[in-house]
Amino acid sequence: MRTNSRAWARTSLTVLAIVGVIAMIVACGGTAPTAAPPTSAPAATSAPAATSAPAATTASGGSSNPVELTFFYPVAVPGPITQIIDGYIKQFEAQNPNIKVKPVLSGGYGDTMTKIQTTIKGGGTPPDVAVLLSTDLYSLTDADAIQPLDEYVKAAGGDSYTSDFQDAFLANSNSQGHIWSLPFQRSTPVLYYNKDLYKAAGLDPEKPPTTYQELVDYAKKLTKPDGSQWGIEISSDGIPYWLFQSFVIGNGGNVVTPGVANKVNFNGPDVVSALEDQAALALTEKVEPPGILAWANMPTDFVNGKTAMIYHSSGSLANILKQAKFPVGVSFPVGEKGYGAPTGGGNLYMLKNIPAEHQEAAWKFIQFMTSPEIQADWSKNTGYIASRKSAYDTQLMKDYIAQTPQAAIGRDFLKYAKAELSTHNNAQVQKILGDAVQSVLTGKADAKTALDNAQKQADELLAQFPN
Repeated sequence: MRTNSRAWARTSLTVLAIVGVIAMIVACGGTAPTAAPPTSAPAATSAPAATSAPAATTASGGSSNPVELTFFYPVAVPGPITQIIDGYIKQFEAQNPNIKVKPVLSGGYGDTMTKIQTTIKGGGTPPDVAVLLSTDLYSLTDADAIQPLDEYVKAAGGDSYTSDFQDAFLANSNSQGHIWSLPFQRSTPVLYYNKDLYKAAGLDPEKPPTTYQELVDYAKKLTKPDGSQWGIEISSDGIPYWLFQSFVIGNGGNVVTPGVANKVNFNGPDVVSALEDQAALALTEKVEPPGILAWANMPTDFVNGKTAMIYHSSGSLANILKQAKFPVGVSFPVGEKGYGAPTGGGNLYMLKNIPAEHQEAAWKFIQFMTSPEIQADWSKNTGYIASRKSAYDTQLMKDYIAQTPQAAIGRDFLKYAKAELSTHNNAQVQKILGDAVQSVLTGKADAKTALDNAQKQADELLAQFPN
């Protein structure tokens, strides 16, 4: 989180709630077996030099002493993330010898926010740049913890600069007429399926389900009565609201309106039917294991053949492909009306009240990390969807997609993606919906009652906020 002490006292309850929920998030990934070493990142000269931006001094601070930035980043997907990040930092420092970057592996998203909050409350120096969830935007601005990037973006080309970012991802960066962050490690839920098991069940491995009914029909054919193989597994712990949003969006609706931060739609007819559909997979259709399903276990269950299909983050693609001993199909989640999923993942934020020379250096670093070349390499090594459209025009990405066509699915299906749940008091609101979803998936409540109650709680919580 970012910070300004003026607003932290007022928003400490919000921040603590954020930590409590997001600590469970492996927000766009999960735990899986150890991944192979990453491919080499682009050469130091491949990424363009960052455009200079307004600042009181030069990045070197007007002396021979380099500016040292502190960069907090979470690990949200399996794989050798620290090695990849370290490689990027070496490239950046080679291009910018007057800037040094101190990377701090800060745990998960919740851990990162906890560390920043603790630093600020203790009167310490916050990091200059941090990767935090894109959905943290309203909580961060409510806390007056981050600074807008408007002047820097304007100097970099304004609309011509931002137009190269994926529209679905950049939408999470804007509020109150300001750009607050740039997309870095972004994702959507995707459907992973085992093509060998499809063939064995008499299904066409090149035709994944396109509607909820097809999903149920496929899952029935892929489920073995003795429980040795399930048709599908969808996590019900950690971030149950996120995967549930796929069913809602696939029904033609959403639980939130982009840009409206003080209202939610938790109990509309499309939302209720979506939750009934998701719950039916385990409770009535019997194609999914009953009880709580752990997000971290999904990739392992899939690569070990325990389940034929899973919903998981596109950010898990690289690791799943490395571990699976069978051809992996990738498609998009579905609802009653077709494809649908929320966006997800983290953005790069600049903290407030850092020195002017650090601001300029931090902007250069943000530009570098979101450059087409770095985003192409990052996507290849992790599975995150490159946040820059032009990343897919690089030779690296062209070659990768030619070899691994699954890597293009997340990008191609962004047209079906909608905004992830993001509001004031975001962590608490997400938890309200997540608790309701979980209660229904485990058979403890019916969808209408649970969602009516969730709507009432959210309305009460958000009533204190203007949009």
